[in-house]
Amino acid sequence: MDEIETLKEIARAKEKIVEEMHNVIVGQDEIIEKILIGLFAGGHCLLVGVPGLAKTLMIRTLSKILDLRFKRIQFTPDLMPSDITGIDVIEEHPETRQRALRFIQGPIFANLVLADEINRAPPKTQAALLEAMQEYQVTVGGKTYVLEKPFLVLATQNPIELEGTYPLPEAQLDRFMFSIYLDYPDLEDEKEIAEHEIFQSIPEIPPVLNGEKIIYFQNLIRKIPVSDYVIEHSVNLVRNTRPNNGKCPEFIKNYVSWGAGPRAAQYLVLAAKTRAGLRGDVNVSIQDIRYVAQSVLRHRIFTNFTADADGIGAGEIVEELLQEIPESA
Repeated sequence: MDEIETLKEIARAKEKIVEEMHNVIVGQDEIIEKILIGLFAGGHCLLVGVPGLAKTLMIRTLSKILDLRFKRIQFTPDLMPSDITGIDVIEEHPETRQRALRFIQGPIFANLVLADEINRAPPKTQAALLEAMQEYQVTVGGKTYVLEKPFLVLATQNPIELEGTYPLPEAQLDRFMFSIYLDYPDLEDEKEIAEHEIFQSIPEIPPVLNGEKIIYFQNLIRKIPVSDYVIEHSVNLVRNTRPNNGKCPEFIKNYVSWGAGPRAAQYLVLAAKTRAGLRGDVNVSIQDIRYVAQSVLRHRIFTNFTADADGIGAGEIVEELLQEIPESA
């Protein structure tokens, strides 16, 4: 099977995944697409939204569709790093009475990890995810354990309730490929949601893909070529988020304290490749870059006091930046 035909297979698989998701999830088409882009790009996603928008249900349903090992970690203020990574315990042999250390794996040892309300745990515990998210391994007691691929962290965050929460460190935010904001459903979708039972269980879902196939698709998507023109546009967007760049727009200088780093440009290109691959296409366009720009850049731009006083958030800055830098720039 040649690569073009395989890309068409990816597109068919994506359509089937979305179809199965909609047997459980009402609406949220754009959110589902961006999560799938994150999955096939191998990038972690941060889902930001108020309670009741089916964030947890969406991720649990996806794990069933993809036949992946799923673990859920409820982040709380008393959660310890060992509760995530695992711990060494001393065991005594029943006959010889010899003692030895045995490692008990934590919930991080899964293919799809849901970090629920990730900002409820202190920075020390949040940091337990950093090595896993970046290096795909965990170090406990001086010994390193490799995580099975595919490995994806999908974290949720409540943007309203701030009491008892800890802001995510900049280094950890940068590990997330996407920051996906979930909004309230529209009228027709909410009517359909209201008809569903509150505690309805997830129906039996036939798996569409498995881990081995996902890894194969991920490797193929990374081979999709990207033109210099598209790469230049990506880098131009990222560099213009930095207030110390003399050529950046005036509103960036007024409202931004720190802009996005080089990893943002890498993620823009990779996410655009993945979006093209999911529609069975080898042509990565600037429209693909601009479609993912909000989710890639929003959590990498840090506003200053002036922006806070004027009620300007990072999302509004990215939107204005996309208008300031046209597709033909």
